[in-house]
Amino acid sequence: MKKTFSLCLLTVFVLSFVSSPSFGEDVSEILKKMIDAQGGRKLLESIKDTTVTGDIEITQMGLAGTMTMYQKEPNKSRQDIEVMGMVITNAFDGEMGWMINPQTGSSEELPEEMAAEAKRNALSQGNSFILNPEKFGAKYTFKAKEKVDDKDCLVLTLVYADGHETTMYVDTETYLLHKTIQMVTNQMGVEVEQEMIFADYKKVDGFVYPFTVTIIQDGEEFGIMTTTEVKINSGLEDSLFEME
Repeated sequence: MKKTFSLCLLTVFVLSFVSSPSFGEDVSEILKKMIDAQGGRKLLESIKDTTVTGDIEITQMGLAGTMTMYQKEPNKSRQDIEVMGMVITNAFDGEMGWMINPQTGSSEELPEEMAAEAKRNALSQGNSFILNPEKFGAKYTFKAKEKVDDKDCLVLTLVYADGHETTMYVDTETYLLHKTIQMVTNQMGVEVEQEMIFADYKKVDGFVYPFTVTIIQDGEEFGIMTTTEVKINSGLEDSLFEME
């Protein structure tokens, strides 16, 4: 069952981020266009919480289930995933990562490595992070322009305050995020390269969001997340993210 706990951390979303800037364009200009593509700074600043519901297919394990993901600015998140009649919960309350053990129903603090991933995921799901990365000790660097999956993409490197790196591929036509690549811990506790491919972008109250995310680990498809509904500013309480 511990394998299942690790896998749920791989199902979290990162932000969706927009015509063809020159190779040497400043990264701040790229980030501004990415923010504009999502709906603009004013809109993103107005979003205080987001609730995402949908389906998840874990193709590598032959499993399917449902998911509900909650995010509250700037760095709180929770994922409830129901698979095989079990509800798997992972959360980060802004300070600590925790999970509910589906076998015992008891709450447990996440191990250090998983907690670090949960913290990064909670940040990257929020809008505050892309709007003011320096506030969180993060740095974006423009690396190159590259053809990826038949798309012309700008390649950015995101370095978190803890030194963890994520490579981002931004579609030059839309300035929406096409793909990310980073190292994660898989369900076996082994570090692997993970790709997340974002597609089927739709507007929700002016906010542009990817309704399909495909997860690839070490070159093989791991799972697909399909969003059915996105709710914005529903008034999520802090208690939702605190250890139960």
